[in-house]
Amino acid sequence: MSDAAQPTAAEVRAAAEAVKTALDRHLAAVERRTGEDDPAVYEAFNELAAAAEEYDELLYERYDEVTPFEIPGTDDELPPYTGPEEPNALSVLIRRDYSVVEPQRLLAQARRIEAVDDDADVETTASGTVHGAVGLLFGEFEPDEIASRHKEFGLEEGDSTLWVTAADEPAEAGEWLEAPFEQADTQRIVCRFDVSAVFDDETDDDLDDDPRRGVGPGLDGILDDDEDLEPLDADR
Repeated sequence: MSDAAQPTAAEVRAAAEAVKTALDRHLAAVERRTGEDDPAVYEAFNELAAAAEEYDELLYERYDEVTPFEIPGTDDELPPYTGPEEPNALSVLIRRDYSVVEPQRLLAQARRIEAVDDDADVETTASGTVHGAVGLLFGEFEPDEIASRHKEFGLEEGDSTLWVTAADEPAEAGEWLEAPFEQADTQRIVCRFDVSAVFDDETDDDLDDDPRRGVGPGLDGILDDDEDLEPLDADR
């Protein structure tokens, strides 16, 4: 890293002060905790972890020095479950990323869709642009079918994730359609399944800790220990 890009001594000092503040808040939250899975303690822990990581990075960039402690990360773990023990409703949140690697194949598939549509306006067809072709494709096929046939459509899979979250009551019709993912609460995740290239280098010994097969704390006592949980898009 060049000297111009290095953090200033004042920035490192400010990061150190932020760690001190986060330590005080974490201790205060622990002293006031109301139960084993108190969300205030969890939040204070995350704030402390973030502050310590920021300080460690700036300290290394400025002085080529590291801190003598390490706060364990929680990237591969679910936060404490705070949802209902017996959910009356569930929401399934899915995200799948794709790269458009063969635009001509995608456009060709869109033209085939339009060719069988007798009502298509030849002068205003959507298959002439990539974004228009994508709209046609997802309007014609179910997302699961696109996932299983993505190569036919000139797409390459990226990361994907599926969250199953618990709710106290079913949502009213149309209630969340304007912002469907805005209220996703990680502390109400019953279970989640992730698929990513970052898992490809894992050895067989690591599979037991693979978050793609992880069960959230809300499923304790519901699934048998030997029940096989299929990862997202396992039907491909």
